[in-house]
Amino acid sequence: MESKRIKRALSRARHAAVGAGIGAAIGGLFSKNSASTGAALGALVGATIGEKRVGVESRVKEVTEKRQSESSD
Repeated sequence: MESKRIKRALSRARHAAVGAGIGAAIGGLFSKNSASTGAALGALVGATIGEKRVGVESRVKEVTEKRQSESSD
C-alpha cells in the first residue's frame, strides 16, 4: 500500500515540475506575470496527469496479471 502512495506522490511531483516548466516557458513569451501564472497552471495540469497516469498503469498491470493467471489455468 505504501509503495502505491509513494509512486503516486513521485509521479505527481515529477509531472507537476515538468508542467510548471512548460507553463512558465510559454507564459514567459508574453510577460513576467504570465510566466508565473503559466507555471502555476502547468503544475496543476501536470499533477493531475501524474495522478491519473499511475492509476491507469496500476490498473493495466492488474488486468494483465489476471489474464495471464486465467490463461495458465
